[in-house]
Amino acid sequence: MSDELIERALQDIGQGKMVLIFDSDDRERETDMTVASQFVTAASIREMRKNAGGLICTTAHHDICQKLDLPFLADVLECNHDRHPVLRQLAPNDIPYDTKSAFSITINHRKTFTGVTDNDRALTVSEFAKLSKESYSMSSDEARSAFGKAFRAPGHIHLLNSTPQLLSKRKGHTELATAMMVMAGVTPSATICEMMGDDGNALSKEKAKRYADRFDLCFLEGKDIIEFWKKGGNGK
Repeated sequence: MSDELIERALQDIGQGKMVLIFDSDDRERETDMTVASQFVTAASIREMRKNAGGLICTTAHHDICQKLDLPFLADVLECNHDRHPVLRQLAPNDIPYDTKSAFSITINHRKTFTGVTDNDRALTVSEFAKLSKESYSMSSDEARSAFGKAFRAPGHIHLLNSTPQLLSKRKGHTELATAMMVMAGVTPSATICEMMGDDGNALSKEKAKRYADRFDLCFLEGKDIIEFWKKGGNGK
């Protein structure tokens, strides 16, 4: 049944529909609203903002990270230890569920105003996805020049860098969601947002499943995505 559900989710992703991804009971224990970045609209951002409530982030496949020269934010901060010694003390070396943060830089499209409105964030995400797709046919210099012309940093969209060889080492929402994009055959960038509960914690798995049932959305568990990927769902 899990394979059938994932196949249905891949079809939904290809049609621009949301899916819900729960990482693991042994990890964050969070469910993320997930949509292909190329299909993000102001309505998508509004749904995540109102019905999920976490941080809206956009993932990038490792190939895109390499082409656009997207750094990990932790590495950017480390480069500035000499100028700002406090940054050494703030190193993310005690994450209780992981060994590395996926956070990269934050961006706004240059045609946005403040960058935080639903319309502005949707423009930033959709244009990032467009450039990500186009970057595959560009040289690194061309891609990085286009990136700088179209976007500014810092901004209101948090980019997340996928690790090489998706799901081989790190199995966070960044990799799970990006892997789903790869398998769905869309631009390998997902926009995700954690679902929050009214009790001050992450929305429980059970309530996230009920939300999925209510709105006819696929609810996927990370372990099933990983197994599907290993069985050849990645097309390799």
